[in-house]
Amino acid sequence: MDQDSTQQMVAACIAGNQDAMRMLYERCSQRVYAQMVRMVGVQDADDATQQVFIHLFRKLDKFDGRSKLETWVYRLASNEALQFIRSRSRHSTDSLLDDPTGNSDDMREQTEQAEMLDVALSKIDPELRVVLVLKEQEDLSYREIADAVGIPEGTVGSRLNRARADLREALLQLGWE
Repeated sequence: MDQDSTQQMVAACIAGNQDAMRMLYERCSQRVYAQMVRMVGVQDADDATQQVFIHLFRKLDKFDGRSKLETWVYRLASNEALQFIRSRSRHSTDSLLDDPTGNSDDMREQTEQAEMLDVALSKIDPELRVVLVLKEQEDLSYREIADAVGIPEGTVGSRLNRARADLREALLQLGWE
């Protein structure tokens, strides 16, 4: 969607147009949900995603169009995830993925690895985790991450390196091979 179309959709959302709001939600919800799964865990991702869109529609008039709409949404989502993490105590034994219904050994191994990765992610600092998730899961550029998180672009690289090192250490402590 080009910048003019985005601005028109944003203006329609601000004016209360339900169809435009639905379009915006459909455009961004899957990626926000995926980000929330990695940030707060699958058990809380729905609630956190809902909060992101509540805040998004309340604050949409603050979107100035200097960045891509998706980058602005990532910033809201990142802030919401960090707020959510700060407001609750996290249990390191929480499962972050639903158990699959399949019985294959490959599926079970993939699920175990994914669960181990999610547990390890939950152990690293949220400020580092958000940068890692935006880079590795969402494939954002350093500039887009800097805009989304509200930090200098140079800080993105250092946080990303630290996040990867902390994740590696957490995985080793969990027995990753």
